[in-house]
Amino acid sequence: MVDLTPNSSFSLTIRLEIPNRVGMLASVTQAIASNGGNLGQIDLIEQTRAISTRDLTVDAASTEHAEMIVQAVKGLPDIKVLDVYDRTFNLHRGGKISVTSRIEIKSVSDLAMAYTPGVGRVCKAIAQNPEEVYNFTIKGNTVAIVTDGSAVLGLGNLGAEASLPVMEGKAMLFKEFAGIDAFPICLATQDTDEIVRTVKNLAPVFGGVNLEDIAAPRCFEIEERLRRELDIPVFHDDQHGTAIVTLAALFNALKVVNKPMEKIRIVINGAGAAGVAIARLLKKAGAETIIMCDSKGILSTSRPELTDEKREFAVKAQGTLAGAIQGADVFIGVSAPGVLTPEMVRSMAKDPIVFAMANPIPEIQPELVIKDVAVMATGRSDYPNQINNVLAFPGVFRGALDCRAATITTSMYLEAASAIASLVKPSDLNKEHIIPSVFDNRVSPAVAAAVQRAAREDGIARC
Repeated sequence: MVDLTPNSSFSLTIRLEIPNRVGMLASVTQAIASNGGNLGQIDLIEQTRAISTRDLTVDAASTEHAEMIVQAVKGLPDIKVLDVYDRTFNLHRGGKISVTSRIEIKSVSDLAMAYTPGVGRVCKAIAQNPEEVYNFTIKGNTVAIVTDGSAVLGLGNLGAEASLPVMEGKAMLFKEFAGIDAFPICLATQDTDEIVRTVKNLAPVFGGVNLEDIAAPRCFEIEERLRRELDIPVFHDDQHGTAIVTLAALFNALKVVNKPMEKIRIVINGAGAAGVAIARLLKKAGAETIIMCDSKGILSTSRPELTDEKREFAVKAQGTLAGAIQGADVFIGVSAPGVLTPEMVRSMAKDPIVFAMANPIPEIQPELVIKDVAVMATGRSDYPNQINNVLAFPGVFRGALDCRAATITTSMYLEAASAIASLVKPSDLNKEHIIPSVFDNRVSPAVAAAVQRAAREDGIARC
């Protein structure tokens, strides 16, 4: 299934030389519109009596679609295409993050205090009392973003180098939404033992570890071992960040349809890291009936090839997703594009809730079932109800770092989800507003406060 909706992921700037005649710019905009492009900003770069040079921003749906739009503009008489810029690639050029100094070095005395010989005094103080590392270094506000590149977004096993743009982006979000200094650690190994050993050796620098884009089932073992062997918070965002925001959205979606958590029937399609974590957290939140499916259908006890994590949710029933979803109250997709059909949605219970979170193309395009669902959510920003991990992970780490939590617990997840859901006031709650915006500046502080409360109640806060 191909998504033909233009979006900023495929955004271009086309620089044109246009004759200064009536209707010439209109012919360009018409060509763009006729070929399905979404016209954005138009900037005048230079103008003479004869010609004008303009930059036109255009969103396309794919690389091929963008090229089709450019060729259409090039085919116009008297219009000269001077250059075409891919805005996404330009944004990434040179990387998206940098390291800056917090203090200025303007004199010999500044240098003597910040570096040698003065820094030696601080080193000795930390050696005598290791807890001082939190007071006199970056450790208390720094997170390692660790990946092996084995499950990059929905793109697959791309390796360490190709994962770096994602990890840079993650670091940028940590800083933007929670003021946390995070750094990408992209490992040139996909061996579980070596990953665990490497992260343990890096741990003295960091106050927490965010695991990212590590394929299942190895991600489960890596997280479990690091949590057991380190005394700093370890959080696999693909699992728990997704689960927290999904639960927050479901809390409010159930209010819209007036159904209790313990009475609903939930179908989860996708039994990897995210699917398993969602199922586990929903159970902790009171869900009693969960049917999980993978690419081979229902996770059935009759299937001998199931991993330990999948077997945890195996049921006696057998069959396909189409069979599992009949009569279901909730569909949660963390799987693949186009696997859910309108007919399947229409077979669900009254007032169905559909969270189609495959990215960038969801399990079903929302416009196909707009009249058939009570609440619809996706992982995309161009539809209502975006279920986005950035609502969770910055606040989770902000709270954990601020109280120096030794680990992260399930109660912290539950409290984080409740905090996110609570930011949508009852008067504002409706089918197209079940979750706050990622740009709502209340989110990270609310999540951080909830996480700190839970950490103190669990007895794992160290300050």
